[in-house]
Amino acid sequence: MRSLRARVTLVTVAVAVIAVVITGLLSLQFVRSSTRDQARAQLSAQADILATLPRLASAAELADKASLALGGTEVALVTDGTVSGTAAEYVDALILTRLAAGATVSTTRQGDGGLVMVEARPARDGTAVVLALPLSTVERAVVPVTGRILLALALGLLVAVVGGTLLARLLSRPLTDTAAAARRLASGERGVPMPRTPTAEIADLAVALSSLDAALAASEGRQREFLLSISHELRTPLTAVRGYGEALADGLIEPSEMGRIGQTLVAETERLDGFVADLLELARLEADDFSVTPAPVDLGAVLREAAAAWAGRASTIDVTVLASGTASAVTDARRVRQLIDGLIENALRVSPAGSTIALSVEVFWAGAGAGAGAGADADAGAGAIVRVHDGGPGLSDEDLEVAFERGLLRARYRDIRPVGTGLGLSIAARLVERLGGTISAANAPAAGGAIFTVTLPTQRVMAAATADTAGTSASRGS
Repeated sequence: MRSLRARVTLVTVAVAVIAVVITGLLSLQFVRSSTRDQARAQLSAQADILATLPRLASAAELADKASLALGGTEVALVTDGTVSGTAAEYVDALILTRLAAGATVSTTRQGDGGLVMVEARPARDGTAVVLALPLSTVERAVVPVTGRILLALALGLLVAVVGGTLLARLLSRPLTDTAAAARRLASGERGVPMPRTPTAEIADLAVALSSLDAALAASEGRQREFLLSISHELRTPLTAVRGYGEALADGLIEPSEMGRIGQTLVAETERLDGFVADLLELARLEADDFSVTPAPVDLGAVLREAAAAWAGRASTIDVTVLASGTASAVTDARRVRQLIDGLIENALRVSPAGSTIALSVEVFWAGAGAGAGAGADADAGAGAIVRVHDGGPGLSDEDLEVAFERGLLRARYRDIRPVGTGLGLSIAARLVERLGGTISAANAPAAGGAIFTVTLPTQRVMAAATADTAGTSASRGS
């Protein structure tokens, strides 16, 4: 009984049985009541007719002359207070008193064989007619009708069972087909057609599974493309390392070339190390035990440290890295620095010589008007906004939609401009999510280049005044 079909059948049969039992009981009671009422009416009409006959000498003569409609009817004749006939045992003093007063009697008495219907009528000649009909006689007339009712109910129950079984099969078939389609999805098959059904709930389930099928196909396609791209990039430095290694093993390298070849091997090894490090970092971000340790952090100081750390590398390609703004927040300083380093590294790859990478931070104020900022209450801020603005060509509308997808921008631009592993922006997005914030990409409307905006909502955000604002606040305090 664990299947839906069996349960629907069981419920249908149970409802049918209950309906049949209730209908049968009510029908039998109604038939019995109607038969008794009809018998009483006929007995009463018979008594009225017999009361109009001329004076009769005895009950036997009355019975002979009466045409009784109901078999089993007993007759009694009351003459001058004397009762005679087969129905005499049902006539008591109360009935005699009422008949003497000229009243009709319609009652029920207890006889030796059970209850008996009694109808008594006074006649015009001073006598009275009494008719008695045992209820057992009436009940025997109900037996054939009862059999027919029970047969009809049994047929109805049979039809309900068959109909319930067919209905259960009809209702469960789309669900069974949908479950089979879901199992095909679970086994790795894609593009599985879903069954069509007029049942709204099952149709919604089929639509949801179709959406899941499409999402899985798209996700797996992106993963395949990413893995193919990564495998290609890993194979290139490995080929160089292997080639130089074989040349060294065979003694084909001149001593004068050892330094250059060593630099090449180091560079290719660093490339491999970068790929592996990014993959490991992405795996850590997906793990449930990824640690974030909140503490008060000077975000402005973090930006300045990052700018100083990258200044040497940036100078080699004639790019300047500047940091501005101050804000403090309760977050993880190490993770924020990791996030900023990833965004700067991405910016350096696209920034041309003579350009600037601008790092900035400010407080985002919830519901505050213009001028709210430095010196405001420590708990009034809603979050900190960190921006990284590069001097590159910017991103197209299509690029903005997939900027944080693994490897998509890399696959699109690897033959056009310098690219990294394709994981940097994906790692940044996952880091921001772990820090409880959001990240977005946009193009700078005037200066050009791309702007990556990170919003870090925290429990407590504090704005630190710049030199000019601090002076203004001091003058107000004085």
